[in-house]
Amino acid sequence: NLWPSIFQGCFVFKPSAKKKKTALSLDFQQINNHQQNMFCLCKALQDELNRNILDSLLDFTRKCSSTRQHSDWASQMRASEIPTAALVLGVNVPDHDMTFQSLSDLLQQSVTPHVASVQAKECGALKHLMKRVLERLMDTVVDDEDEEEAEQTSAQLNKSVHCSLSTLCAWYNAKTKVSPPGKKRCSHVGDDLQSPPLVIIFKDLEAFNPRVLQDFILICSRYIERLPLMFIFGIATSPSTIQHMLPHSVSSLLCIELFQSLSCTQHLATVIDKLILTPQFPFKLNGKVMQVLISIFLYHDFSVRNFIKGIQLALLEHFHSQPLSVLCCKKKAALLNVMHLGPQDLERIRQLQSFKRYVEKQDPQEQVNLFTDDTHLKEVCQKLIKNLRQYHKNYYPILRCLHTLTSSLPRYPLGKQIRELHLICLDKNIWENEDYQSAMKLLKMLAKDQLILEDMLSKFKQLDSKSDSSTPYFAFTLGYVEDSITSPVKNLQKKTDLFQLQKTLLEMNESRRSKKLSPFEALRNEALEFIDSLVKSHLSAPESQTLNEVCYYTSSATVRRHLNATPRTSIQAALNIPYYYLQNDRLKTEDGIVSNAAPDICIVYKLHLECGRLINLYDWLEAYSTVVSAAEGNDPELMFLSLFSSARFIRAVSELEFLGFIKSTKQKTDHVARLTWGGC
Repeated sequence: NLWPSIFQGCFVFKPSAKKKKTALSLDFQQINNHQQNMFCLCKALQDELNRNILDSLLDFTRKCSSTRQHSDWASQMRASEIPTAALVLGVNVPDHDMTFQSLSDLLQQSVTPHVASVQAKECGALKHLMKRVLERLMDTVVDDEDEEEAEQTSAQLNKSVHCSLSTLCAWYNAKTKVSPPGKKRCSHVGDDLQSPPLVIIFKDLEAFNPRVLQDFILICSRYIERLPLMFIFGIATSPSTIQHMLPHSVSSLLCIELFQSLSCTQHLATVIDKLILTPQFPFKLNGKVMQVLISIFLYHDFSVRNFIKGIQLALLEHFHSQPLSVLCCKKKAALLNVMHLGPQDLERIRQLQSFKRYVEKQDPQEQVNLFTDDTHLKEVCQKLIKNLRQYHKNYYPILRCLHTLTSSLPRYPLGKQIRELHLICLDKNIWENEDYQSAMKLLKMLAKDQLILEDMLSKFKQLDSKSDSSTPYFAFTLGYVEDSITSPVKNLQKKTDLFQLQKTLLEMNESRRSKKLSPFEALRNEALEFIDSLVKSHLSAPESQTLNEVCYYTSSATVRRHLNATPRTSIQAALNIPYYYLQNDRLKTEDGIVSNAAPDICIVYKLHLECGRLINLYDWLEAYSTVVSAAEGNDPELMFLSLFSSARFIRAVSELEFLGFIKSTKQKTDHVARLTWGGC
């Protein structure tokens, strides 16, 4: 039963002052901290990625507003032209809301307090669009009773629409009157504009009715001399959408400027880099879960917002399904939580596969202590938690350096994006991968290109300044390699004499034939061998780390089931096995048996599975009455003739038709056609 488990998680008992906090009481706080940190970081990333495009839009609105207030407004822009920004955001529609919200907030803070955002689903008709715009610009409720009464004639309707904009004109004139000397106007707006613009944002331009949009633009163009209107079109596909939706007579009334945002793949790369490829967050995803989230992004919606929701879902599932997730927190908190673990939690640690592998490598006496001494186990767990944190600190810098080296190789053996390399490392030890071995061979052949080695040296110098292991020797080696790279080039540049140049080239050719390594090649191989040793030391698969189950979430099937839902399968499961959702013991049946205690639609659905392409409604009703009468203890014949039973049957059949399992057919009037085949 599902309810007892829910109740166990909902009851809260106030602990005594002397009682220590248990691991269970810390879970909710950790989840909240993780979620809050992710939300803050994602909001900051979104603002950073959209900063350029939003700043450009703000400059555009300021420029149009200041130009309107100059005396040469008519010479620079015709009075009938409405300044319009065509903002191309891409097909990742779920992410657009956050962008438009940030844009609206920035406009209200620094340009104008008069901003209205509208969507196509709430503006099916012209009067609905007009009403939404006026309500959000004037921040009041607009009464459209006059409009409804004026629908008798088209002339009255146009008069009603014009009156609405006339009301907006009167409101705007009263709003922008010069305030008394002692009173400050529009203190929250950054620019001291005498006439702040009226900005109307169309979030989903493609979804608007073209006729409604055309009429609205035509009406607004008549008031452009009295109202400083400004449009922002949110476009998901292509700027040519404007040409397809608006004829030339309408589009010529707009002064359009195009703005292009970053692609959704660039957004995803930044989110993965800042949210996943960092030791800042102790919660991690294994390779299969990462692959599921990336696949849903690439093949479904291109939504970075939904990708982040998938990470948050995995976080909740991890803390719900893994009791030891209490240790998935910052280093100090994790070490403190280890000391609060009870006997049951310690036993769970002993049952972890990674911990069993760790115990097998210890001497016999240590194995006995780990399985019998709880205090000793806690001390060992603290050391293992520290090792796991250090593993993550070393993992990501080495991963970035390896990606820098291999991303420029032909055919990208380890992937062009860093997420592809990360997935390979999550799957198994990367040095056992054939693509890695091919990449190292290519590096040895292409390392003569000075640019590749210089890039490698610059990246490893950055790593050298941050790392704390093996760096003194490597710093010396890097300096020696750098000198060796530049010295042959300098020598060739000095020898301008043709004879000397020919002699030098012959010597280089002879050394190549004798397969004798030059100082450059020797140091090059030494540097690559050192890189290989760093990879083998720090890029081992996470599954090889002890207590990796504490931080890594591995259930890809659960994430796929929640994010990539299959409605038909869920409906079939509910109709075929109602116990799965209702959790009623009376609904438990063997396969192929129709339960007479099931809901009517489940009974009708199971009976229709026994039929062919065409179903006789009379036979179907008779079979339904037989099943239901057994449950209620009535005579099947009387049940069959009952109007109440017939009504229940008709309702169930109508519900199946609504769900798409059957349809009426013209072949036989008393039959219906079956549309689905195969069970869940």
